[in-house]
Amino acid sequence: MRKGSLLSLSVLLLLTIFIAAPVAADKVTENLVSRVLESFDNPEDPEESEWPSSQWIVRGSKFATKVYDDEGNVIDQYPKSQFVEAWPDALFGRNKENIPYKVLGVHGKFDRQGFNYVEFIPAVEGDDGALIPRSMDDGNEITIPGRAKTVDLWVWGANFDYYMELHVRDFKGIVHVLNLGSIKHTGWKNLKVDLPTSIPQEGGYVSSGGYIKELKLVKLVMWTKPQERVDDFLIYIDQIKVLTDIFVSRFDGDNLADDDFIKETWASEGGN
Repeated sequence: MRKGSLLSLSVLLLLTIFIAAPVAADKVTENLVSRVLESFDNPEDPEESEWPSSQWIVRGSKFATKVYDDEGNVIDQYPKSQFVEAWPDALFGRNKENIPYKVLGVHGKFDRQGFNYVEFIPAVEGDDGALIPRSMDDGNEITIPGRAKTVDLWVWGANFDYYMELHVRDFKGIVHVLNLGSIKHTGWKNLKVDLPTSIPQEGGYVSSGGYIKELKLVKLVMWTKPQERVDDFLIYIDQIKVLTDIFVSRFDGDNLADDDFIKETWASEGGN
């Protein structure tokens, strides 16, 4: 190769590296933080909680046990749920400060073995005071901030051969089901799942909310396995947490994609 051609190729290569370097650096820059999504500590007065705390609906599948009186009226039904003052020692130690930590407890029964399930659904109070699931339409689902890497929670098990799932919704409205694993253990255990890169958390366009498209926590689901007994069981869950990348690339004019700016500027769309 002639000397002039070699020099031209070297200059072109250096220019390519110089131009591409900021883009590559932007792709690998991360700011990983741990955020609590749900603490279960104070659902009646969440503003008083150190971490987020919500009401939850707990409901079972078709064969959840019901208790009837002599006239055939339902007088009791499962699963039952309540917030219990308890905590994992591995998370909070012996709690010598006597902080009133709480967990969500469930007492369940099914009439027959099989793939039964119990759903744990984040909820809010409706107009009539009854609990209703947090809705995508209302925009009040639990947001998973940033680009989520892993989600974990604490589960108290009683050695039943059951397993847990996490359901999340992406910005396109698609719900993804992630396996948190078996709860065939005794006492508290931390369950964790990595979020696959196949779940979109970035949009191809800069619009309301910016480039990052945050996931929503839809629900947790506990499944029973067909060979395991289901006539009487207990389960407790605590502190749902996410490890997430909150790094946001800045660009000239990024304020124009800010949610508050868009709402204020375009609140009265329809012309002058």
